Amino acid sequence: MTRYLWSLGFLLFVTCAGGVSAQTLDDLRNDGKNTDNVLTYGMGYHLNRYSALDQINKGTVKRLVPVWNLSLDNRWGEQAQPLVYNGVMYVTNARWTVAIDVATGQQIWRTEVDWLPETPRVVCCGVSNKGPALYNGKVFRTTLDAFVVALDQKTGKQLWKSKAADWTEGYSMTVAPLVANGVLLTGISGAEYGIRGFIDGWDPDTGRHLWRRYTTAAPGEPGGDTWGPGDAYKHGGASTWITGSYDPALDLVYWGTGNAGPWNPEPRPGDNLYVASILAIRPKTGELVWHYQATPNDPYDYDACWELILGDVKVDGQNRKVVMQLNRNGFLYVLDRATGKLLSAKPFEKVTWATHVDMNTGRPVESELGQKVRAGEWIEKWPGTRGAKNWPHAAFNPNTGLLYANTMHAARMYRLLPVEPFKAGQRYMFMEAKDPENRPADLPVGHVNALDPMTAQPRWRMPLPDFPHWGAMLATGGGLLFTGKMTGEFLAIDADTGKLLWQFKTGSGINAQPITWTLNGKQYVTVLSGLGGLGEIVNRQKLGNIPQGGSVWTFALLD
Repeated sequence: MTRYLWSLGFLLFVTCAGGVSAQTLDDLRNDGKNTDNVLTYGMGYHLNRYSALDQINKGTVKRLVPVWNLSLDNRWGEQAQPLVYNGVMYVTNARWTVAIDVATGQQIWRTEVDWLPETPRVVCCGVSNKGPALYNGKVFRTTLDAFVVALDQKTGKQLWKSKAADWTEGYSMTVAPLVANGVLLTGISGAEYGIRGFIDGWDPDTGRHLWRRYTTAAPGEPGGDTWGPGDAYKHGGASTWITGSYDPALDLVYWGTGNAGPWNPEPRPGDNLYVASILAIRPKTGELVWHYQATPNDPYDYDACWELILGDVKVDGQNRKVVMQLNRNGFLYVLDRATGKLLSAKPFEKVTWATHVDMNTGRPVESELGQKVRAGEWIEKWPGTRGAKNWPHAAFNPNTGLLYANTMHAARMYRLLPVEPFKAGQRYMFMEAKDPENRPADLPVGHVNALDPMTAQPRWRMPLPDFPHWGAMLATGGGLLFTGKMTGEFLAIDADTGKLLWQFKTGSGINAQPITWTLNGKQYVTVLSGLGGLGEIVNRQKLGNIPQGGSVWTFALLD
């Protein structure tokens, strides 16, 4: 049974904050205009992760100090983005949902998430949660065992709980929900277990299931003929575990889909729509308006799950409303967000699996590696299986027109293995990978980049001496970028040069998503610290004895 705890701070919260009023759709659409609040994942429907706040800037950041810290009592990793509303911060992880008084760091309530101890056996890449959603007085979240939950914002009491899928079949949920046009949207994880991916729409008031958009096309549906004969689509993957963006003017949600299942494409000849794709859907109905597939047939594990950033960029001298993605496959895609027309597709990292993207067809032109890997040969592929960029989100500054991202410069030796019959709840991949033996020991893997969206060329590129950052990026009007290191340092970087300006050592690795906000006219920055997730798995031998315990850190300028 879900348990919830009250802290003594609740009475102070009710007195000072006047209780919790209900967020409206207008509040969500205008997220960012009132800097006291952070109401949406990505700090706006556009997922720009940009704030115009500039009290903390290149000149003042040296005075940045922690003002409060709260333990999250969680041995799993911290990957979430907090939300802030009316003086209260809402934080999630795999174990808890927590409400915090932002003025003091005092816990208001804490609600536990119950799942069976064996649930993590069907979680591919770390037990985590990406964050909550807020709407109409409720806190929404997903659970590791594939439920969607609504809690009362004032008390943390569970209001409803709806089952999305059966975790014993390989399904799990770590995604942060999205509220768009009055509908609550969620995605799913589990491609490595041969699930059939989907995006769901829910009634946020009752938890009633409204619609489901499967991300693998069945026979008789558009795209159903891209899976070959048989029922490969039923186990075709295409997970949806990173939250989409939303354009209210077009009433379109943009959501990325993950790798195909199994990784060996032998049982699924064809393009396999809609794996490794960008989807534009209607939030009220789940109707698919347009799609773009980045990696047809996907034998490489090249997810297109990553964040889809909305912005205005110049194309042939004209401002265009676009959707942008730094794809795992190494290409930076820019598409017209009304039509899905491909405007640019340039490599932002070393790419060997394809020579280029044909701008007439929109398709990648595969190199000779495609034939070799499908024949079962070992290949050295760039990017490697962890991608040119992994899930940690990029930021987009609409004033500079640049994307800022943590990227990876690494290959993997890779080959496909014979496919065995599908077994529910067991890995469904059939590949092996290892590091190349000839990689120079002093060649940096991780980099922080400032990238031009249309050319994918860096304005600057800062190599990381140890290993890649697995924290998301936050850009600010103060000319700063905030991100974190697996070894626990929270960083402020000069957005014009990539120079490190400030750092603070937290108690554990940073894999999470920083935000900035104001209280009584003063700017604060918050980030979660807690080692875990894929970054820990990849770098465990290098990290040494770094504690795993999670906590919330909030910083402000020393007066």
